[in-house]
Amino acid sequence: MAKKGKRYQEASKLVDRTKLYDVEEAVSLLKDVAKAKFDETVELHIKLGVDGRHADQQVRGAMVLPHGTGNTKKVLVVAKGEKAQEAEAAGADFVGAEDMIEKMQKENWFDFDVIVATPDMMGLVGRLGRVLGPKGLMPNPKSGTVTFDVTKAVNEIKAGKVEYRLDKTNIVHVTIGKISFENDKIVDNLNALVEAVIKAKPASAKGTYLRSVTITSTMSPGIKLNAAKF
Repeated sequence: MAKKGKRYQEASKLVDRTKLYDVEEAVSLLKDVAKAKFDETVELHIKLGVDGRHADQQVRGAMVLPHGTGNTKKVLVVAKGEKAQEAEAAGADFVGAEDMIEKMQKENWFDFDVIVATPDMMGLVGRLGRVLGPKGLMPNPKSGTVTFDVTKAVNEIKAGKVEYRLDKTNIVHVTIGKISFENDKIVDNLNALVEAVIKAKPASAKGTYLRSVTITSTMSPGIKLNAAKF
């Protein structure tokens, strides 16, 4: 196991590993332990009592955080004609169709964070499924990235839309802001995200749904929240 740095070790002394913190207290403590010289990203990690190997227990969705993420995402829109013009007007960073697919295939170009595609373009985008899928870039109707309403999609992403989905260990990892955010804004974003994940609970899920909820920042130790309070 890699040895933790001195700063991390000092921060860890401030966190009680045996305690489950209330949200407001945890956010305040996170501000105290996050001492990096850059604006650290705040993340939420939620362990769920589901088995993602079963299709009826998948948890996936998207939402616009009340106060955004603090990150500016680069958006690629795969569309033609009028929809391409709408995407450009909405502020998409890159817009195109076959030319963009070819650029990815031949130049291994992935200088963007999100792909939005109109439904009629999904056959084209699907050619890169084996590449986009593992990178988490494949457009999906459930996350609002396969749509004819490209203006809404681009606006929401730029406003701080985040996607949540299970990883192989049944944990959801989501960015919920920056350490420079005011405490109440981080709290608002956190509560909104947890509420969305709770609403997405599969009908087939049994037992405790929120197994654990942990807040952390880029360089800080995790702080466990009292999941029962949600």
